[in-house]
Amino acid sequence: MNIVYMLWLRQLKRYIRSKPRIIASLGQPMLYLLGFGFGFGPVFQKAGQGNYIQFLAPGMIGMTILFTSIFSGIELMFDRQFGFLKEMLVAPQPRLLLMIGRTLGGATTAVFQGTIVIVICMIAGFRPLSISALPMAFAFMVLVATLFTALGTAIACALTDMQGFQMVMNFLVMPIFFLSGALFPLTGLPVVMGILAKLDPLTYGVDGIRGAMIGASHFGVGLDFLVLGVLAMAFLALGARQFSRIEA
Repeated sequence: MNIVYMLWLRQLKRYIRSKPRIIASLGQPMLYLLGFGFGFGPVFQKAGQGNYIQFLAPGMIGMTILFTSIFSGIELMFDRQFGFLKEMLVAPQPRLLLMIGRTLGGATTAVFQGTIVIVICMIAGFRPLSISALPMAFAFMVLVATLFTALGTAIACALTDMQGFQMVMNFLVMPIFFLSGALFPLTGLPVVMGILAKLDPLTYGVDGIRGAMIGASHFGVGLDFLVLGVLAMAFLALGARQFSRIEA
């Protein structure tokens, strides 16, 4: 298990050293939080839906974790380009452990980013129901981070072109985010959009975080946790399979 710890620590050190990246990655959630939160807040309240900042904040946490975790796959492509991946693959360690170490490292950095966004949301006026709700919210954050880090790793293993990876990620990430209910309630949606939202893994992550933090869950916290747990295991298996077939 030493290799898992070493890869996890390497990912964490890489994250801590990239201060400009940390600051830049917070720009988008802050823009959404301020622009949508205060811009659409009065409209949302007049529609009888309450405080929009309260509703929006869990969505911004989910968005931050999604972007950070799924784009961690690009680090695998950098490792392949600069030779570190080849050193990993020739090590006398099962590739499953290598993949788990990378996934845990990417998931940890994504959860850290999400935690920073929680603090920013609280400065903007967001208030969770109670401090005791935070551990459950963190559990959902970890599941979302693990799921999408494994997905990003699986896609990075299948691609060799960095530009191709970015195009595929942009094609996936924005629909996943916009269909997740991060910006709008899931009630009263058109039939097709409602079906797409239910097929979106992030929907259950945002709904679970929202249910844990403000007690407003569309599907129920139990179902959210079950779906995310099953999908996280499935994507970990997919990522492990892809990683076992990768060639440096």
